[in-house]
Amino acid sequence: MKIMTRPKIAAAVCLFGLVLILIAGALMMIPAGVALHVTPADADTPILVLPLAPGERFCLHYYHSVENTPIWEDHSMDRSGTIFIEEERYEKFGAGMGKMPGIGQMVQKGKYEAIVDMHYPVNTFVLRVGSPKVAHTLIWRGQQFNLSNQFAHQRVWFSGRPVKLYQAVSYLFSSGRAGSWPEST
Repeated sequence: MKIMTRPKIAAAVCLFGLVLILIAGALMMIPAGVALHVTPADADTPILVLPLAPGERFCLHYYHSVENTPIWEDHSMDRSGTIFIEEERYEKFGAGMGKMPGIGQMVQKGKYEAIVDMHYPVNTFVLRVGSPKVAHTLIWRGQQFNLSNQFAHQRVWFSGRPVKLYQAVSYLFSSGRAGSWPEST
């Protein structure tokens, strides 16, 4: 039996460590889903970063500024980060509401009218957040983030981005964790 010398053992350990680092680096580049970024128009840093599985929905809920009736807009994202509007629900037509020709189908959902099966790409979009009375609220996995309480009359960008595994891991350890919200809500 041949015994390895210390330099050979050190070289083998270094080689093994290098291989492990390369494997870990490659694994961290694996796609890990997508993330919704909500960013004020006058800032570079998002106020929310919400991880999503491709096809998973999030909702914008608000009250029509003229009719004061509730509206829900369900959105999703594909693997590339493209945002789609999937469904709109409302009590009655108001200014700016209604079906777009060739997009989705009208159905009744209880007392609400809904346009379903839309899957219409809106990509990155800007929302002028309404007053606290409008109550623009982002609903994600049962959590509610009232944008109107923090950013009334300001523009915020909604954008989707693919996320690599290393980014998903970094969200867990950063001070701006996924789903974080300013403390002063």
